[in-house]
Amino acid sequence: MQDPDDLTSKDDASRDNSRREFLSLLMASGFALAVQPVAASTLATDAAGLTVGAVGIPVGIPVGIPVGKDILPAYRAQPARPKGPLPVVLVVQEVFGVHEHIQDLCRRLAKAGYLAIAPELYFRQGDARLYPNIPDLLAKLVSKVPDEQVLRDLDATADWTAKNGGDANRIAITGFCWGGRIVWLYAAHNPKLKAAVAWYGRLVGEGAPNTPRHPVDIAGSLKAPVLGLYGGQDKGISAESVDRMRAALKAAGSPSQIAVYPDADHGFNADYRPNYNAEAAKDGWARMLAWFARYGVKP
Repeated sequence: MQDPDDLTSKDDASRDNSRREFLSLLMASGFALAVQPVAASTLATDAAGLTVGAVGIPVGIPVGIPVGKDILPAYRAQPARPKGPLPVVLVVQEVFGVHEHIQDLCRRLAKAGYLAIAPELYFRQGDARLYPNIPDLLAKLVSKVPDEQVLRDLDATADWTAKNGGDANRIAITGFCWGGRIVWLYAAHNPKLKAAVAWYGRLVGEGAPNTPRHPVDIAGSLKAPVLGLYGGQDKGISAESVDRMRAALKAAGSPSQIAVYPDADHGFNADYRPNYNAEAAKDGWARMLAWFARYGVKP
């Protein structure tokens, strides 16, 4: 694991302390406070045979970014003794941030032979794991995070992996809930991306300054094929919105696909929550790995 001290200038105490703070937050275990209840079905993936932990990704200091917030914290997991550059999976957090579940998913992908990395995409605005309930989390933090910032930080993360053991020609992305929507957007943003899998990400919505477009708006601009995995019982993502997205993809001639699990609810892959659906989660995970392999992102 990279030492946070190596990421900073020794003579800049303010920046050093800020970077330490964000990286130490990322190394903390546990679940977001807004996750209630945490189900007894929670599973933990060990780190045997893996290199895991927090890393810092330089993102520069664009206009408007405070000093000390130019290092993006991320959780990285990968095989400990790779024989060459590894295929990369960018893992985009749930609305709850890079908490224990997302870190666990990175370890699962690493066990399958990938360099999996989950950047803290709210880090300039705050720590999602510290908000006690979902309404406060959405209003006080998530709504303040611009899509443009997120896409730029994912670019920086992809670039970092290419310099740190990843294969720049084998990059995929997956994301969950809030991150599922981002996956669709990133597939229209990065021409180097090979494949994408979006788990129950919002597809339609009204534009806003920080979220001007939604997946249905960019269906014709996808640069990588997307597999969407959705729950038929999801009350927040309607069947009508799924149909609209499918129609938009068909009209664009996109190879992207959407699979709907009729008995699954939102968050069906989250094995730490009561709405976990083991059958749908297992099938979705297998489909995800097959999708990556189909488009050349495989160990």
